[in-house]
This record gives sequence, structure tokens and C-alpha cells, in this order.
Amino acid sequence: MATLVVHHPPPPHSGLSIDTSAIKTNAVPNKHIPYCSPGPAPTTGTLATPPPTPSSAEPLDNPPKSILHPADAYAKASRDPPVYAIAASVVKEAVNQIATTPLADPKLVFPWLHGLHPENHIQQAFFIARRKTLRRTPKCLRGVTIVKAGGDLSKCKLKGAISPTELLATGDEQDPMFLDTDPKEGFSIRNFHIQAAKWAMVSDIIVYKDEATPVDELKDTAERLSRAQKRYREKNINAGADYCEFNTFVARGDFEDFEDELSDFVAVSSEGKATRAVPDLLLLERQEMCIMSKASEIAHNVWLGPTPDSSVLPISGKPKKMEPEFNVLVEASDLARPPESSTLESISKQCGSSTQTLEFPSSGSIMPPTWSHTEVDGLLEMCHWLYTLSNSSSTRDTAIGNGDEQETSEVDSDGDIQMTKLPPPPRKILIHCTDGYTETTLLALTYFMFVECIPVHEAWVRLHCEKKRNFFAYPSDVSLLTSIQPRIMQESPRGSRCIPSCLPEDPPWLKRLDGSLPSRVTPYMYLGNLTHANNPDLLTALGIKRVLSVGEPVSWPKEKLASWGTDHFLYVDRVQDNGVDPLTEEIDRCLAFIVNLICSCYVRARRLNVIIQPHLRFAYELLKWEEAQQIKRGKPIRRELEWATIAREIAAMNKPYTR
Repeated sequence: MATLVVHHPPPPHSGLSIDTSAIKTNAVPNKHIPYCSPGPAPTTGTLATPPPTPSSAEPLDNPPKSILHPADAYAKASRDPPVYAIAASVVKEAVNQIATTPLADPKLVFPWLHGLHPENHIQQAFFIARRKTLRRTPKCLRGVTIVKAGGDLSKCKLKGAISPTELLATGDEQDPMFLDTDPKEGFSIRNFHIQAAKWAMVSDIIVYKDEATPVDELKDTAERLSRAQKRYREKNINAGADYCEFNTFVARGDFEDFEDELSDFVAVSSEGKATRAVPDLLLLERQEMCIMSKASEIAHNVWLGPTPDSSVLPISGKPKKMEPEFNVLVEASDLARPPESSTLESISKQCGSSTQTLEFPSSGSIMPPTWSHTEVDGLLEMCHWLYTLSNSSSTRDTAIGNGDEQETSEVDSDGDIQMTKLPPPPRKILIHCTDGYTETTLLALTYFMFVECIPVHEAWVRLHCEKKRNFFAYPSDVSLLTSIQPRIMQESPRGSRCIPSCLPEDPPWLKRLDGSLPSRVTPYMYLGNLTHANNPDLLTALGIKRVLSVGEPVSWPKEKLASWGTDHFLYVDRVQDNGVDPLTEEIDRCLAFIVNLICSCYVRARRLNVIIQPHLRFAYELLKWEEAQQIKRGKPIRRELEWATIAREIAAMNKPYTR
């Protein structure tokens, strides 16, 4: 029995990075990111986190202690502006001290972290109404931000390091200022890309360099950051805020000192290689995606999976087993067109000597009702070609059994031996895309229908349940395959004998299918959305028997609710996807229910290539919940990555899917 969870409302180092100065604050999601409404604005009485129990103390708004404050204990590298010099060991000690200090209570740092630009009336009206004090910088925060002089983070990168351009605005070198990253227009509760810059404003800043960076550039970067700190402090004091004093430091020595003495603090080596001593979310996500969508056989000699990438190692860091050697790699791409017959024939002749590559249109690229017969002909021709190439001929099997001979002999009536050319041996084919999940779905489903001679609804369920494949299709794919399924089955290698006189009526759940299925996160838990949760026949077909819905109840007919039983549902009320309502108090209840269930939710977890995006406050609350679990287990609080680093890497992971 499986459960669906639904939440509503609204290698070498990869080199992917995020530059906040280059990001538009009103990024538009592309086809991979579903729109999630934030729901109605909470009433005044529900804006804040619910009051604590009588035994709980009010959260303290004092900043945490730091060995970097006061800074007078350290030698000055510059007097005006003030910059202090510290050893590499002090850098690590300061970062570790912050990592073992509890994060500030969410209600003390939100909505400030969301970004409240004075000209953004939509954002302000939603979060603060007339309470202008909520725009002030929280005084409960004190972090440590590490900046690499020169800004090249592809090598010599320390844990959590960022570039100066992510903090400093371009302009007057003598009067520098921090970037104003708060969005000036639009509404967003997912401004992950501004967190590094905002966190730096409430942090002591440490600047370091590698061997190739001149000392003068290190000093210049540190002095500009110190001046920006002073300017930001004066701005807050003039606005009546109780703002703490933060300072700028430079790390003595070069990056090599960290590599030699503090290797566990190095994220990317001087050679540009990820050390794995520091979690790399981009790499970890790529590994998880490859594990979830690893290549598997969906039909004889036809495999489905991610694009082969030898640089992506398992999470254990040990070399993975070699994938099967494929004769043909078929990549699904948005820009591809159906291949010409001559191209397919040429590849068939050459795939015995070397691996051949081929592109084919991706899912969502053939749009009913505008699709042409040429496009459908190309799709079916591809299925015939894949089948012919991947299956051996019965003549050849009879003639040579399991041998490798390419010719056989027959004796004619005169006793002469006639040499007969045998067809080539069957070839192994991989249909792939970057994530092994999204772009390949149309071709994979079509071929599965073709080779099995089954209707579209059966292919959807069997490919997922029997072949254990997660996949993502678009509504256009559903319409297309539903329209042409008689022809696909008619042309199946199994022939017309497998087709009934009339196709069975499509099940009710197919008409409500948007193309995607809930993603199997564990053998017993799925992650889906409200559309999935409100399609009970689909859930039944997938073996899902319990539903957890956060923020909005499912809308089922009474007879369906009665047949499932009310104990198979958990509805978490009064929690909208609005960046305001807290979820922490509900987490334990949700976990207790998740034993065999389908999770339907709109949170960033990644359903492979489809981002189900959590808002800022929820991600922050997860860090606080992690602290609570560490305390519960009798362990000291310790974060592997700080809030600003996590948010920055989430923004980097989102970058390919926004424009």
C-alpha cells in the first residue's frame, strides 16, 4: 500500500553558480515549473506563528555570540576603513561556532528575508500591511560570510564562499554599497537568489585569496566590503533600527594553507575538483536524479535512462558499476526533428562498429490538434526502426543459435553450397535525456504501446508499476497518444490479432490526467499535486491507498470517500503556501501518518526534472526542525551548510529552469 502526500496552495565540480547581480527578481517559470498560487492573504490574526505553549519561552532576539566580535582582539590590516587579519584556523573556528548555534526563530527573520523593497507595494501589502517595523533588519542575526577575492569559484573554493559581485553593487569604488536585492516589483515567496546578499548584511565578512590573486586585490576587496558595511549600518541607524556592528576580516596566507591544514573546510580544490568534504547540492541532486532514473530495460534491448555521465559518482563516492554498452544512443531533445529514413538506415549499418548517436523530438514537442501526419509517421517509423534494430531475426536464430557467425550455408538440389547473408545481430539501444525522465517520455510511451500492443492508459500504468519508471508527460502527449493509439496498436509487431474489434473505453482517470504521475519517492510513498490527489481512480491504479493533503482538502465524491475510509486521509488545515503560515507544528503529525501513503504537495522537493518548489519560510523551518531532532536525539546542534549557502545552491539548481 502506498501513500500520496499533497501540499497545496498556491563529477569534477559542475561549475554551476548563481550570480545575484545577474538575476531578474521577477523570473518567469518555464514549462518545468508549475504555477503555485500563494492562496489568499492571511488575516491579521494568522500572520504570525501560533503562540507557544505556556511552558515555552519567547524567542530571544539577541544576536548569537561570535569569536569575531568584538574585532579589537585581532590585528588591523587596514585602519581606514577598518579591516582585521585572522589566521586560517580562526576562519574555520568562526564558521564552526555559527554552525553550532541555533538559528533565529522564523518569526523574527520573516518576512524580512522574503525581500521588502519600499517600492514593491504588492510584496509589502501582503506581508506587512502598515507595520513598517517589519521592514527593519532583524537584530537577532549574526552570521559569517566568506568572500573569495577575484571571484573565481571554479577552483580554490572554501565552504560557503561567494564572489564579491554577489554582494557589492557596481558604481563608485570609493563609496561602495551592498546590492539592493529586494525585488522592486511582483510578488514572490521563493526569493532564494537574494539570500546570500541579505545574509551578508548581517554577517562578519571574511575575505581570502588563492595564489594567483594579488595581495592588493585582496586588500581592495576587503576595504570595499568594509565601507559597504559602514554605509549599511548608518542607513539602518538613521532609520531608527537597533543595528549591530559587523566587521570585515582578511585571512592571512593563501588558499594552499587551507588545503594543507584544514582540508575538510575546502569545497573545491586548487585543481578545480570537488573534494566531497563539503556537501555540494548541485552534485548531490544530479546523483539522486541518476539513481532515481537509472537506466533500465523497458523492452527487449531497449533501455530508458539518463544521459551517460561518467563524472557523476554515487553518493558513496565509489565508482559505479559500468552501464551496459549501448550500440545506439537516442537523445530526446526540444530542438530535434524526426530523423530521415536515410539517417536511420545509415545508423543501422554503422552501429556494429561504433556507438551511434541520434536525436528525436522530446515530450511536449508534437502539439495536437496541429500535429501533422508527417510527425506521426516519423514517430511510428522510429518505433519500427527501434524494434527491428533491437530484435534478432528468427532465421538467424535458427541458423546459428547463439553463435556470432554472420553467414550460413545451405545445400541446393545439385549438392552445391549457397552462402546466405544473415541479418545483423540485435543491437542494444538507450533512449536518454539529461534527467532520464522528462524529454524521453513521449518516445518511451509510444514504443511501449507499440511493442506490447496495449492502449495508452495501460501503457501509462504498466511502464510505471511493472517497469518501475518515473516519467513526466505533458497534456499534449496525452491527447496525441489517445488520438493515435489505434494506429500504434495496428502497426504493432504483434499484429492485428492482439487488437480487439473495438478498443475498450478509456478509464475515467485518463480524462483527468495532465500527463504526469505522482513520483515514487520511496517504495511506499509518492509525491504529487492536487490534481493527482483529486483523481482517486488513478491512485487506485497505482496502488496508492492513503492521502496526506497540506493546505487544501481533496474533492472526492462521497461514495469514493466512503470506499477508501476516512482513516486513510489526513488534511492539515490553516497552512497555505504563502510564506507566512508555519508548518513546524504539523511535521510530527504528518510523519506519523506517512507509513503507507501518497503525498500530494507543492514543495521543492524535486520530482526529477519537475521542480516542486518550497517557499523560503518552509525551507528555513526545516533547518529549525533538524535542530530540534538533533536535540531530541541527545546530539549537539550542527549544520553542515548555513542558510545562505543552502538558499544560494537552491537558486543555482533552479537557474536552468527559469528565464
